Amino acid sequence: MPDSSPDISTGPRILVVEDEPVINRAVTERLRGSGYDVTQAWDGPGAVALFAESVPDLVVLDVMLPGFDGHEVCRRIQAERPVPVLMLTARDDEADILVGLGVGADDYLTKPFRMRELVARVAALLRRVDRAAELAAVPASELGDLGDLRVDVGARRVWVAGAEVHLTPTEFDLLVRLAGDPGVVLTRESLYAEVWGWAGATGTRTVDSHVKALRAKIGADRVRTVHGVGYALEPGGAS
Repeated sequence: MPDSSPDISTGPRILVVEDEPVINRAVTERLRGSGYDVTQAWDGPGAVALFAESVPDLVVLDVMLPGFDGHEVCRRIQAERPVPVLMLTARDDEADILVGLGVGADDYLTKPFRMRELVARVAALLRRVDRAAELAAVPASELGDLGDLRVDVGARRVWVAGAEVHLTPTEFDLLVRLAGDPGVVLTRESLYAEVWGWAGATGTRTVDSHVKALRAKIGADRVRTVHGVGYALEPGGAS
């Protein structure tokens, strides 16, 4: 049941995928009011089809959808073309969140959420895309000695002990930020501001979830936790 109202926005293109009509319309109207060009989908298959047709700059994606769920939608669209994804979930469950991050989601919001926060997250994710081009200009040598962890910033590739590992765009940006100051403890708030581009964030579990996903790929002992403060990259692994 698509919205037939005209959309004359010329801002970044956003695909909103949500099967609950009230939420879909509310999110769409708020984003259009913020200057975005919004397309709506209501189920998994429709989302994948509209993704190819509308070529969005960002996707707002509900987890529970008819046809197939948001995790499968995310998996399919990321295989087609990398794109920032903000997932909406009714469950504040770490396992659920890690599945979403594992298939390429960049951030998540737990229902119910404030529209102001959703718009802020969308804007932050779009700014992060712009900063990715700036990160690509950083010479790998500036990252310092990372032991058997090798990071090619320009090519956005990572190897651990000679074996290449696949990181999502957000995981890669998080690793590059940590690797920029190896051994230095960076607060959750600073990581959220510098990697996600949203200063003053209070929902720091996003950082924790991404760190957990990153550890699963590069080794649990490589990212040290300082309880109550933040995280530090240990090139040789934490003792």
